[in-house]
Amino acid sequence: MNLVIRQLEANDCTVIADAFAQIGWSSHKPLSQYQHYLAEQNAGKRVVLVAFVNGDFAGYVTIAWSSHYAPFQANDIPEIQDFNVLPAFRRRKIGTALMDRAEEEISHRADVVGIGVGMYADYGNAQRLYVKRGYVPDGRGITYNGRVLAPMAVARNDDGLVLYFTKQLGT
Repeated sequence: MNLVIRQLEANDCTVIADAFAQIGWSSHKPLSQYQHYLAEQNAGKRVVLVAFVNGDFAGYVTIAWSSHYAPFQANDIPEIQDFNVLPAFRRRKIGTALMDRAEEEISHRADVVGIGVGMYADYGNAQRLYVKRGYVPDGRGITYNGRVLAPMAVARNDDGLVLYFTKQLGT
């Protein structure tokens, strides 16, 4: 397996959007999203790491240098966001390699990294991966659309329901 991980380039945007369209995710992963990521990367606000296996797009992860999650933002904690490996490439250590590279990039600028994960079963693999990698809940509880939920609050279990984690780098 020839795995190459590098930063997003302009011609990757269509390749990535097409790959997600082929698995029925075009409404969640449109071309405009990757064009926006590229613009943010060019502005120094985000890094987008893409993985190719034998020349085929396999997955990506982004690093937001300034998180929208207030506790991370207040403490200058970069956030790993939008981590995806195509189903055909899962269980081949590509996700691990992407996370390793993202954490390495972050370690040049920060001692702590943050990440959020959804609460429904589709995120189960990610939940387990983050714990195995040493991420721990940030202690603020579950959030909905970036806001910490009050005790006994009712929330919809969709992509807005997130638990945030942090990891100390270099330990």
